[in-house]
Amino acid sequence: TMPTLIFIEHNGTQHQVSGAIGQSVMQAATFASVPGLPADCGGACACATCHAYVEEAWMQRLPAAEGMESDMLDYAFERRENSRLTCQLVISEAMDGLVIHLPESQF
Repeated sequence: TMPTLIFIEHNGTQHQVSGAIGQSVMQAATFASVPGLPADCGGACACATCHAYVEEAWMQRLPAAEGMESDMLDYAFERRENSRLTCQLVISEAMDGLVIHLPESQF
């Protein structure tokens, strides 16, 4: 079974998306046409337009943002403690039920 990811738009609209193991959270959202993640660079960690907020309960269960991702998050709209670039989150079985909150804007 493919893990299910839950994306919640800024306005509260929820999208349940199945993601393939090894795929990035951004790719799963893009393939499912979830709005609010333009991912302009296509997943190369060269922009911050796949920025989203990981629900607090999940923060400890994911590897921390490091290096290039952390640097790129400085360009994200309203960076918070739980900000991540979804292109850098690789889907695993352990991420079934992951909740991602989308920002109001990517700019």
